[in-house]
Amino acid sequence: MGLYYSDFCESVYWHWACRMIQILKDLVTAMATLTNKVFEVIKKSRYKNARIGRIVTAHGIVNTPVFIPVATQATVKTLSPKELEEAGVEMVLSNTYYLFLRPGIEIIEKAGGLHRFMGWDKPIITDSGGYQVFSLADLRKISEEGVEFQSHIDGARHFFSPEKAIDFQVNLASDIMMCFDECTPYPCVKDYATRSMELTLRWARRCRKEYNNRFSSPNSRWLFGIIQGGMYKDLRTRSVEETIEIGFDGYAVGGLSVGEPQDLRNEILEFTTPLLPEERPRYLMGVGEPKELWEAVEKGIDMFDCAMPTRNARNGQVFTSGGKVVIKNAQYKDDFGPLDPECECYTCRHFSRAYLCHLFRAGEILALRLNTLHNIHYMVKLFKEIRQAVKDDCYEKAKKEFLRKWHSE
Repeated sequence: MGLYYSDFCESVYWHWACRMIQILKDLVTAMATLTNKVFEVIKKSRYKNARIGRIVTAHGIVNTPVFIPVATQATVKTLSPKELEEAGVEMVLSNTYYLFLRPGIEIIEKAGGLHRFMGWDKPIITDSGGYQVFSLADLRKISEEGVEFQSHIDGARHFFSPEKAIDFQVNLASDIMMCFDECTPYPCVKDYATRSMELTLRWARRCRKEYNNRFSSPNSRWLFGIIQGGMYKDLRTRSVEETIEIGFDGYAVGGLSVGEPQDLRNEILEFTTPLLPEERPRYLMGVGEPKELWEAVEKGIDMFDCAMPTRNARNGQVFTSGGKVVIKNAQYKDDFGPLDPECECYTCRHFSRAYLCHLFRAGEILALRLNTLHNIHYMVKLFKEIRQAVKDDCYEKAKKEFLRKWHSE
């Protein structure tokens, strides 16, 4: 009898705990809806333009600067939503293009939206699919109306327009949606960069109009515009000005990390970021190299996504407090120390470098999981340190200490 009573009490406790969590989420949603305030700057660093803030969404608050793991097909490869949450992940990014092809937007809509479909109750941002279409250079045709492309899965032909990209994301029920854009390639002559940027602006206006048609009243699902213009500062200036004129909840710096030299990327980012509104979140798409993240945060960037930390983990490269380690290398086959002595993740607390090296060389799936879990934990911890450095007004010192220890194999 006592055992049954205990189980009953536990069941009741979890029911009310879950109910309270939902009530808190509803309050966050109500606050965001009533104030229509997507972002708040909490503190600015005295060193350059680094800052900490928070983004308010219907599924919770995201502390910035933040790294957003890529869950392209409604999953961060090899990890469960529970493992992501336990690692401290606050938001993930999924891709409209891939979900459109598989399993199909209508399937996810029937499931009750992307959060329910993938079992993740924290914020989700969805890419419109523009970059993936860009990467299909030999399989797509761009027109004023949109992009006709051939599926990389079965060769079937499909068509994306700005209106469709917004409709798909609305049906996915993501917290932050991205405008459909043309990602300007590198290298690129100025004439093409100009036409590409102008097309992105026209598409942005259509995205804004479609969003307004779908949401007739204030809500807490945000739409971000994307800045293009290639490596030309006058085009970047024009793109920023006209995108701000359209009006969005946040702004992404697009068209970088597409093959350009790092010095040129930093130059364009340093030029473009201060032009963006201070009261809106700033998003750098596709950059995840730890050294570059410190540089971008000090330029005023708030949000980052990149598949590199998880992709590299699956290929045997992990990030540590001392830099990159290629754990599959033979030098680690009899190294019985932890992967990173300064890390508290499950991988580092339980397994040696020798074991991780063995798993990878043996082709065991556990190697991919443990490496990915560690790299995700590393990125979360890195951004906690970055936010703390801004809070404590020691950003320059913290950055120098990071760079002093960082090395690559």
